[in-house]
Amino acid sequence: MRRASEGSAPLTAYVVAYLIFLYLPVALIPLFSFNDSIQAAFPLQGFTLDWYGKLIGNSALSSAFANSMVVAIAAAAGATLVGITVAYMDLYGRSRAALIVSSLARLPILIPGVIVGIALLVLVNLAGLGLSLLSIVLGHILVALPTTVVVMRGRFAAIPQSVAEAALDLGAGDWLTFRRIMLPLSLPAVASAFMLSFLTSFDEFVVAFFLAGTEQTLPLYIWAQLRFPTSLPLVMALGTVLLAVSITIASLAELLRRRGSSRQLLRPATT
Repeated sequence: MRRASEGSAPLTAYVVAYLIFLYLPVALIPLFSFNDSIQAAFPLQGFTLDWYGKLIGNSALSSAFANSMVVAIAAAAGATLVGITVAYMDLYGRSRAALIVSSLARLPILIPGVIVGIALLVLVNLAGLGLSLLSIVLGHILVALPTTVVVMRGRFAAIPQSVAEAALDLGAGDWLTFRRIMLPLSLPAVASAFMLSFLTSFDEFVVAFFLAGTEQTLPLYIWAQLRFPTSLPLVMALGTVLLAVSITIASLAELLRRRGSSRQLLRPATT
């Protein structure tokens, strides 16, 4: 027992050091957002809520936030709808094409964001869409699609195949089985996939940078403000709010996913 404890000490130290390295910079953002100085440095000059107050009534910030909300909701809805279809056909489809489409849908997560952004820029120009919020929505659907496919495929795979087989044996077609049985059993995962896609789109910067026209999204607004040193505390206050909202939504999405995964689908018959 003593040897096992001694052997785990280096691993514990490594994990602690890794967590500090990963999350300490994130923790500094809320800390400096309450600092009564435009300089992000120690020692702190005092406690203030003025930077949060300046977020209210900022017309440029409000416009960027509204654009991000529209883009994120539309992209999340599109990515979730496509992800449900791709994941279901991957598991229950009867053709090799379904497997190929599923593999291609998960491919964007492996491609660098800059390459995706350049490719989408060329595509939207060839299609005549130009730089607009619509182009960003289409780009974010592509970026968020791997998340929805993975979440929905995991949920559909957790449902015993005997459920669909029983429905087919009773005369239900593929569409009726999906709509009346498989989809209702997967609603928690659908909500989780939508939330994660929403966060992916809302926080995405690279694709939006290449596809945005005259209308900014919130990440682009933050990027523009970083050019001005006096705006740094305002950006930190905004980042703290976004961080809190993102953690809340991600936690809720994971809670829904776990709730759906742990739900008992079939109860054993009692005799």
